[in-house]
Amino acid sequence: MIVDLRRFLAEEEPYWTELGNLLDTLETDLGYELDLDHTERFLYLYQRAAAGLAKLAVLPFQPEVRHRLEALVARAYAEIHETRKIPHRFSPVHWFFHTFPQTFRRQRWAFFCTVIITLVGSVFGGLAVYGDPEAKSALLPFGHGEMDPADRVKEEESQDVDRLEGRKGSFAAFLMTHNTKVSCLTFALGISWGFGTILLLFYNGVVLGAITCDYLLAGQARFLAGWLLPHGVIEIPAILIAGQTGLVLGRALIGWQSPLSVKTRLRRISNDLITLVFGVAILLVWAGLVEAFLSQYHEPVIPYSLKIAFGLVELALLCLFLSRSGRDTATEAPPHA
Repeated sequence: MIVDLRRFLAEEEPYWTELGNLLDTLETDLGYELDLDHTERFLYLYQRAAAGLAKLAVLPFQPEVRHRLEALVARAYAEIHETRKIPHRFSPVHWFFHTFPQTFRRQRWAFFCTVIITLVGSVFGGLAVYGDPEAKSALLPFGHGEMDPADRVKEEESQDVDRLEGRKGSFAAFLMTHNTKVSCLTFALGISWGFGTILLLFYNGVVLGAITCDYLLAGQARFLAGWLLPHGVIEIPAILIAGQTGLVLGRALIGWQSPLSVKTRLRRISNDLITLVFGVAILLVWAGLVEAFLSQYHEPVIPYSLKIAFGLVELALLCLFLSRSGRDTATEAPPHA
């Protein structure tokens, strides 16, 4: 039994700090290896921390110290029993087909949240336009609020010239840049503890729902599917993944009663954030190319059935990619934030 708690804490604190610093190094630098002396020191620090935890466990006070020490001992235990792999040379192909989908699945809880938020926004936007068609002028960007869907379809289908001739590349670049900015903003707003990300996802859902309802009410469902599916089945999930990244960041900042410090929580998810952001960028590059070279061309130039089939194939491949590619349950356990 500890008689002088204050003295015990003063004596043990330097050892706990040393163990924490060593664990930080091991967790952030996968190539770092301990020599024999440092391994023995690490084992000694772990045993000393575990012994201290056993002493604190019987005391009804100092719960914050006990929680902190529990987390420290758990990290050390996990490090001791970890099978550390020798890091391989970075391969873009391996990263895209393995690391990216593995990271997506590891943080899938956040993706499901973004889907729900966007769907709620879509229902709101659709009901707003259905209940008051004039509301679309306040909801829709890029002039869609002032545009009659039937008139637009008639105009698009009557064009007999390539309106993007000679500038498909620049238009694709514009789309990539714009969508990347939106995605980066969606992710960056996670710094507001996720609330900014939630609001932007909801607004995107409102716009999507309002446009969809507007075209459906005008009887232009086939045109809408042929216009949106080819690029939208990649662009929309990419923005959702950007929102997923923002929610992961927001959760790490909030902590949810985690005994770890904010710095430690952010360090643990930093690789996942970087992976998801770069994965989004690659998806948006493809979506921009498809929108510039395919989505903007309608019947009679390209049959709607062909564009719809192309979009459905893309969607199926994306679902398979995100759910199955790089499947390895040993590497997909969610990091504790």
